[in-house]
Amino acid sequence: MFTGVVEEIGSVREASRNRMAFQAHRILEGARVGDSIAVNGVCLTVVSLGEESFSVDVMAETLRCTSLGRLRYNDQVNLERALPLGGRLGGHLVLGHIDDTGRVMDVGNGESARLMRISAPPELMPYIVSKGFIAVDGVSLTIVDFDDCSFVVSLVAYTAKHTTLGSRIPGDIVNLEADIIAKYVERLKERRARTLDFELLKEYGFAGRKDDG
Repeated sequence: MFTGVVEEIGSVREASRNRMAFQAHRILEGARVGDSIAVNGVCLTVVSLGEESFSVDVMAETLRCTSLGRLRYNDQVNLERALPLGGRLGGHLVLGHIDDTGRVMDVGNGESARLMRISAPPELMPYIVSKGFIAVDGVSLTIVDFDDCSFVVSLVAYTAKHTTLGSRIPGDIVNLEADIIAKYVERLKERRARTLDFELLKEYGFAGRKDDG
């Protein structure tokens, strides 16, 4: 479990089909093999540690379904350690399980922040609500506007400076993870709808009958 509050910006030191390595500093404090670290929002397991780097194994599916497969040597990445039990939740609940990728459509300036519009696949749009949460490349952000196929987030100066989102430009691909609470609500709504449909059929005598042919 993560919070979407990036601890530092690291850089790619190795990017192969099965393994990736990243240069880092702060997040290596107390780190051990087997720990979980979110890289651009993707939960990965540390398999080896160096003085200023860590390595992870990656599956082909992870590279295919996230933006990690596009990373090259020296690219910058957002890094966050897993939330310790009893730790402060500064952002929102982030699992590190990417739902899909989106594309930066536009970046503009608001009154006191940068506004970024990002496209999203249709499957994610039901979870997009005004003032709701979404993780973009592992960064916890509040949705300020949306339409049928995209949403807008606001990047305050601190976020733009201390994450990779400050350097994103139109056309860039980003990892998206919808709010887990929104997913649970949607699931409960689906179950409730199915229950109501069954009860309605039962009331009118259609449920539970066998087909006599």
